Amino acid sequence: MKESFFENIITKESSLPERTAEQISRLIVDKHLTSEDRLPSEFELAELLHVGRGTIREGVKLLVARNVLEIRRGKGTYITSNPGQIPDPLGFAYYPDPFRLALDLAEIRGQLEPWIARMAAEHATAEDRERLRESCLVVEQDILKKRDHSENDVLFHVAVAKCTQNLVVPKLIPIITYAVTLFVSLTKSRLRTETITGHREIVDAIEKQDGSRAEKAMAQHIEYNRALLEEIIGKMKGNDRDGEVYGLKGGHDEPDKINTGKEFDGK
Repeated sequence: MKESFFENIITKESSLPERTAEQISRLIVDKHLTSEDRLPSEFELAELLHVGRGTIREGVKLLVARNVLEIRRGKGTYITSNPGQIPDPLGFAYYPDPFRLALDLAEIRGQLEPWIARMAAEHATAEDRERLRESCLVVEQDILKKRDHSENDVLFHVAVAKCTQNLVVPKLIPIITYAVTLFVSLTKSRLRTETITGHREIVDAIEKQDGSRAEKAMAQHIEYNRALLEEIIGKMKGNDRDGEVYGLKGGHDEPDKINTGKEFDGK
């Protein structure tokens, strides 16, 4: 009864292209299609779903806009690697005050990511732990060579999230990735030393399957970010000169003093 009621709602409230997009989505799930699989042709889908090819095209356009499908020129239409995930699903880019947004994101991350780190320590496979260690080393190399590490920093936090084996956690990744990118941008990468030592501590705790320690390490890592943001905001309020808006004087930017060895000792 509930199922038929739901179907009636869909039929009454959705347009034909919307319903077609929903049917194509169900097909992707039912057939376990991945980014390696090409979607059936317009003609095949039209025959299968009993609609016109024009309707199929409109349904495909909707799914492309939702990052479920991608059109590869000369090859056809494929499922995306992360169906349904878009870079900024909550519209963070349109918030007028990036510092207020960053602080609010830090508050959310402070509640969410320590728990994710604990889950990662408790559920990561050997392969997960190896990928996480490699991701950590890539970020270190970026920092030590004074390259922009924001993209690989994001991938490190994504790797931690994937270690949880939780189906819902990866769907929260866009919040984490936007926050990490924003933090690195606003702090001008000043937390380079802390990033290396913090990431090492998180990885070491996860490798040793110590959930409590991983949780504490991640909480401390995020707290360093939050504290630096508050410091920068305080300097902005007390400083009218454009050249010192971000408070770039002083010392977190000396990666030469970091132990560059690849061993994670957790100290």
